[in-house]
Parts: sequence; structure tokens; C-alpha cells
Amino acid sequence: MGSTDGGAFRRMLRKLTSDVETLDADALSEDSERSGAQRASDCALGQEVTMLGRLRSVEICPQEAEATLEAELFDGTEGVTLIWLGRRRIPGVEPGRTMRVQGRVAERDGRKVIYNPFYEICQTQ
Repeated sequence: MGSTDGGAFRRMLRKLTSDVETLDADALSEDSERSGAQRASDCALGQEVTMLGRLRSVEICPQEAEATLEAELFDGTEGVTLIWLGRRRIPGVEPGRTMRVQGRVAERDGRKVIYNPFYEICQTQ
């Protein structure tokens, strides 16, 4: 058996023994890498990034002055919180959607965030 066959066998064995969440994370990470997007785990604070991932959660967070719409984007490596200031709803921004976002990475409460990102809702395959 050649090295290529051994690699294919290891990948098949891993798919059979891994849980669905791990496989989903791997697939998201591969899609992100293929699209040329940066991995969330590799992004540094202050860096302008393009990321591709799936929304895990979306919620309205009431603030004193105005509400914000917050969503967690997961790309298979790490989650990043997307925050749209002054928004209560954005059509199409809902859990399970795949999105490409662009913006500058910041930090809030020890977590990576992107404020008011440019976004594109991607069609699932």
C-alpha cells in the first residue's frame, strides 16, 4: 500500500471514529482555508481580516443607549463575535447560516470581536 492509500485509510478511519461536531469543525476549517479566508485562531488584534464560517448563535443585546445585534461566527478553529451597533435585526443573519465577513479584529471581555463587519451570506452546498 502506498503512502497515498495509507493517508486515505487514516482519513476514513478518523471519519468513522470522530464525533459529528469534530467533523463539522474540520469541514468548516477546510472550506475557510480553500476560500482564502484567515482562520480565526490565527487572527491578531487590530488585524484587518476576511473570515468564512457558520453562525452558531444570534441575539439582540439591549444596551442603555441602543440595542446591538451579536452573532458568534465559528470557522472550525475558533469563534469570533460579530457585533452590529444600533441593529436589532439583519435579514438572513440567523443561526446556521454560512457567512463571509470582513473587518478589524478587536477584543471585548477577553474574546475576539469584529464591530460592524461587512458581510456576505453564502449559499450552502
